[in-house]
Amino acid sequence: MTIEWLADKLAPLNMPPSMTELLAAALIFSGVLLGVTFATFAVRRTLIRLITAWIQQNRYRWDDPLANNRLLTKISWVIPVSLFSIALDTFLTPSSASYLLAKKTVMAGFVIVGVVSLNSFFSTINDIHRILRKQKGSTLRGYTDAGKIVTFALGTIFLISIFTGKSPWGILSVLGGLTAITMLVFKDTILGFVASVQLTSTDMVRIGDWIEMGQYGADGDVIEMSINCIRVQNWDKTVTTIPTYALVSSSFKNWRGMSESGGRRIKRAINLDISSIGFCSNEQLEQYGKYHLISEYIARKQGEIEEYNNQHGIDPSFPVNGRRQTNIGIFRAYIIAYLKNNPILNDRMTFLVRQLAPTDRGLPLEVYVFSKDQAWANYEAIQADIFDHLIAAAPEFGLRLFQHPTGHDVQSATGYLIPPSA
Repeated sequence: MTIEWLADKLAPLNMPPSMTELLAAALIFSGVLLGVTFATFAVRRTLIRLITAWIQQNRYRWDDPLANNRLLTKISWVIPVSLFSIALDTFLTPSSASYLLAKKTVMAGFVIVGVVSLNSFFSTINDIHRILRKQKGSTLRGYTDAGKIVTFALGTIFLISIFTGKSPWGILSVLGGLTAITMLVFKDTILGFVASVQLTSTDMVRIGDWIEMGQYGADGDVIEMSINCIRVQNWDKTVTTIPTYALVSSSFKNWRGMSESGGRRIKRAINLDISSIGFCSNEQLEQYGKYHLISEYIARKQGEIEEYNNQHGIDPSFPVNGRRQTNIGIFRAYIIAYLKNNPILNDRMTFLVRQLAPTDRGLPLEVYVFSKDQAWANYEAIQADIFDHLIAAAPEFGLRLFQHPTGHDVQSATGYLIPPSA
């Protein structure tokens, strides 16, 4: 059935030929539009709605992106475009100008539906991958973004080809001749794509990683990775955007190893006044032996020292002869015992209490341990509690902490050296 056939059927209405053809075309178009609308409505309100409801209500989470990205809805646009294509072949004369124009429009519709559907498909693939690999925070965003760019580029080429009548391969060859311009325009995108592939293949960064990149002011969690940029939410809740290729061309710190190790490092030293370090007298040993954390250590150590000195005939009347315990050695043993009795510390990881090289600021005594709790606030509280205790305990072992003189120190010294006048 064509427009001419329907116009012949409407001839009894005694209308001018032009009006009769126009009415026939309007009737056919209205019928096709009504049929397409009904078919599209039926598919979306029944089949797609049922499938979407099932996806959202089942116990699987990996298929939720199918509904969230409306992939099935976008694919369903193929139905009305296909019906229009069938209607054109049925009702219009293939050699007419209106048929050729309408056919090109329908072909363009197929291309647009394909581009939109593929764009949604890539987004769905990326979201499904993120859900399935959530424990590793991995992403396909770089690859899917590249797929979207290629899809849009090919879609544009095919649209141009449809309306100009030129071969898409001819258009591609023309664009190939403009390689230098293409490289200049899409330089950042190309660099980002290559960097994204490198980051993903080498597993350098994942979503959820804590990274630190001082030159960009980034210090926080990675919340998004794309072909062009990586977004980092800093600890003050600001968001820093870093070009993807910058993570390949520049250095950055990734704290993932710390997160996966089961501990967070505590590395801090207290500086002791060297002049307060000395050998322990018997009275001091008796006093320190009352500290329950090191009472057994002092007794055992003193027994070893006395046995060694007796075997070698050491004269104990001179402190430098033989072996003798020092207040800093006992204090170091006390720190070790105190830390080992702290259940919040991970004793299966590196556990050190060591002396660093003496400086003009005294003798640094460094604590190098790992806390089990990695949360920032809890970690800082654990670290503060440890050093609160150690700083307060140092004077109990006859040790003074080193610090530069303050105004109070100067005032106290001046008041002692120069008595106030009467």
